[in-house]
Amino acid sequence: MRWGLVGASTIAAEHMVGALRGGGQDVHVVQSATAARASRFASDFGITAHETDLAAVISDADIGAVYISSTNEKHHGQALAAIAAGKHVLCEKPLAMTVAEAAEMVAAASAQGVVFATNHHLRCSGSHRAVRDLITSGRIGRVLSVRLFHAVHLPGHLQGWRIDSPEAGGGVIPDITVHDADVARFLTGEDPVSVVAEMVSSGMGKGVEDSVMSVWTLPSGAMVMAHESFTHAFAGSGLEVHGTEGSIFAQGVMTQQPVGDVALVTASGRESVPFATHNLYGQAVADFLSAVAGRGRPAADGRDGIASLAVALAVRRAAQTGVRQMVDYGGTV
Repeated sequence: MRWGLVGASTIAAEHMVGALRGGGQDVHVVQSATAARASRFASDFGITAHETDLAAVISDADIGAVYISSTNEKHHGQALAAIAAGKHVLCEKPLAMTVAEAAEMVAAASAQGVVFATNHHLRCSGSHRAVRDLITSGRIGRVLSVRLFHAVHLPGHLQGWRIDSPEAGGGVIPDITVHDADVARFLTGEDPVSVVAEMVSSGMGKGVEDSVMSVWTLPSGAMVMAHESFTHAFAGSGLEVHGTEGSIFAQGVMTQQPVGDVALVTASGRESVPFATHNLYGQAVADFLSAVAGRGRPAADGRDGIASLAVALAVRRAAQTGVRQMVDYGGTV
């Protein structure tokens, strides 16, 4: 299938161009609002065409799908335009700035009959899929709690609008908390009901939050404790899932690489858990292509994107108000 890249982004450069080509896809054109950036990106990656106008990309009948990785505030309009043109869409998280916008995107794709997916890479990792398999197979009994620690140091080349532009969707909550919301949903199969939270700008954020801690309540009564940050250079990352019959400890797995360690601890002792080490983005592309071919669903579909956004926005409201917030899924979950 011939693809258009909407956004000459770092994630496209470092992960998605290779993943698409590895899946046998033709990355034909890249679009950026900045002509020089589009031209440079196309040259660097051997892409045939470059554009500044999205309409020029989606009017091409040979383009079957687009990958959207522009700044967050642009996703909604760009996705709706691509969907209206009959293109399949793989969109970066968060899908939009509001739940209502995200729901509009998903509804439009459904009405148009095109595949619409959210690029939540963590659920594509072998480690996270191994953890989910342990949970669903009953190895730890009933889940009591989940701990997600995803406090990292945002590299300089990724800072920019993420640390100083609320109007573009900057801040650690739309950047990382939204990922952890998807992880919690993926592992437990539950949609958080309510959240409490606190956030700060602790040295990197300029007009946006750069660290947040929150606790979420699941319908089963299990709790999720989450910590996300842009400022923690040495904290490491990982997740823990604790149940009535055992616990899972996964270290170094909140990453774009297939690395880390997973261990299961039960009354029988501690055992190392093997997991597949495939490319996360390659798996996302493979699942997306299967959905386009009518064989299954994307790794994370539009509904998953709405839900992760809804949780992240509830975390921000809870931190802003100091009051527990019910998660508003806009009637879609």
